[in-house]
Amino acid sequence: MSEPSIFKNRAITVYNHGVIEHIEDAVVQESPLTLFVNHVELATMICSPNAFKELGVGFLLTEGLIQNPSDILEISSRDEEGLLWIETSSPVPQTNTFLRRHIASCCGKSRAGLYFINDARTLKPVESEACFGAEHLLKIINSLEDKSSTFHLTGGVHSAALADNTGLLCMYEDIGRHNAVDKVLGYAFLNNISTNDKCLLLSGRIASEILIKVARANIPLVLSRSAPTGLTIELAEEMNITVVGFARGQRFSIYSHPEKVLM
Repeated sequence: MSEPSIFKNRAITVYNHGVIEHIEDAVVQESPLTLFVNHVELATMICSPNAFKELGVGFLLTEGLIQNPSDILEISSRDEEGLLWIETSSPVPQTNTFLRRHIASCCGKSRAGLYFINDARTLKPVESEACFGAEHLLKIINSLEDKSSTFHLTGGVHSAALADNTGLLCMYEDIGRHNAVDKVLGYAFLNNISTNDKCLLLSGRIASEILIKVARANIPLVLSRSAPTGLTIELAEEMNITVVGFARGQRFSIYSHPEKVLM
């Protein structure tokens, strides 16, 4: 079954140098997805209306609630209502600060500061000997840009992808950059794709919460067209993750562990 479109054409009015036009233009869509784990409402995410299963699984993975495919017993959904149920072999954390969070498209978690310290303390350095050629990194980031069709059409989404030394393996666009990352990681998890020799590609800023997701997924390198934050770089140094930013055209900047980039 094909995924629903994450944009729709709408009638708009354009004012341009004194000229008024009435046209149809593509506008990104957003919808709530409520995730239940073991029949407990865990979170509501505002996201693009596709790949709900991948998003839910990726979210559980990057929250540290699942680690292996065998942790998932059953997945069911009512996509038209924005409801997703995942049964796991482990109980849901019964804490008031974790349960029933509302997660907007602009950020990974509500009241993120309350969770950051605990998240960081659970991380382990990435174990990987994978290296990536400089020219290959430029090739795949340019491929991400070329394939970001919804962004080119609407200007309203972020892109994320997983790649190896042959090229892109999967890619998602979403109104939220955290959602796009979770969809990519959920796809890899559900399809038993090993991630310790892969790199994560991003269209936008590399925030510390994104870096936590990368560490939890055991990915050795993150590559973006945009910038990392200072905290992201500090965490990446500790987590043995290479951070490459401002990858555009024929240049990029390496902020941590440059030994993983073959130049």
